[in-house]
Amino acid sequence: MMMNRFLILTMAVVGLVLSASSCDKSGKNSGQSEQTKVARELPPSPFVAEKAYAHIAQQLAFGPRVPNTEAHRATANYIVGELEQLGLEVTRQEMSLTAYDGTKLECVNIIGSYHPERERRIMLFAHWDTRPFADNDPNPMMREVPILGADDGASGPGVMLELARLLATEGLENYGVDLMFFDAEDYGLPAWETQYQVNSEDTWALGTQYWTKNLHKEGYKAEFGILLDMVGAKNAIFKREYFSQESAGQFVTKIWEVAEELGHGAYFQNKMGGAITDDHFFVIRNLRIPCVDIINYDEEFGDYWHTHNDNLDIISKETLQAVGETVWQVLMDYDHNAQ
Repeated sequence: MMMNRFLILTMAVVGLVLSASSCDKSGKNSGQSEQTKVARELPPSPFVAEKAYAHIAQQLAFGPRVPNTEAHRATANYIVGELEQLGLEVTRQEMSLTAYDGTKLECVNIIGSYHPERERRIMLFAHWDTRPFADNDPNPMMREVPILGADDGASGPGVMLELARLLATEGLENYGVDLMFFDAEDYGLPAWETQYQVNSEDTWALGTQYWTKNLHKEGYKAEFGILLDMVGAKNAIFKREYFSQESAGQFVTKIWEVAEELGHGAYFQNKMGGAITDDHFFVIRNLRIPCVDIINYDEEFGDYWHTHNDNLDIISKETLQAVGETVWQVLMDYDHNAQ
């Protein structure tokens, strides 16, 4: 993913509007009645962070998941095997993509569908590939070496595989869910590259762009989508990302409110964040499906981002739990309230 730097002023305005709409001059939340909202009593979450963590560790054990490598192929087989073992309908969307420099990338999007026959659908998605460079590594000698991508590449799939387990064992009554593992998100133009005359924005999220133009099922539509990207680092902060707020404001509000209910407000901060060109951007732009990007971003990405410090040491089970049980509760709430 990359930061879109052309929307800073717009984001600042949105942030002011968000603040103004949530508080009146007395400092009270204007969206609430004078009576104190009664907190729901929620049962303990069945989401198990240790299981998500184990999925992350297994992905890293294969090595950097760069297209055209054995580690990449092994990881794809692992994800497919886990989904099939849970009884989900699995689609492998194999494709040959072209990177910014003309490199041919043999890639695969993996889609696990829970109750594929149901018309009402929610999509959960993440990228599972890793950056073939370490643009931001403090050691210049290591910048052209692929990274492990514990947070940026493995954390989203790790959480999604645990959510797949919950769908298979706990279940929903009304919604179908599609868990989409998109490839070649992180093969975007490296920071040092200047010779290629390309639109940098379109060099990212290649697998997602392909899927939006070649849907795995004709006429596919979801009511909304949640992107999980960089959701496992210690002390992560998730703010309301710009494109998410613009396309899916009501869903952003729902997710952040549920997180607060569950005691995860320190992670899910009710503030505007950056405008990030990520997988969701292309789903919104090409398919008009409202999407929310849950991504660790606080003024800038973590100092481990696109470096060799993005390894298992930075992963926090507490962060994984906060994200996983929040998303699961959101799914249950929408399912319970389905009309």
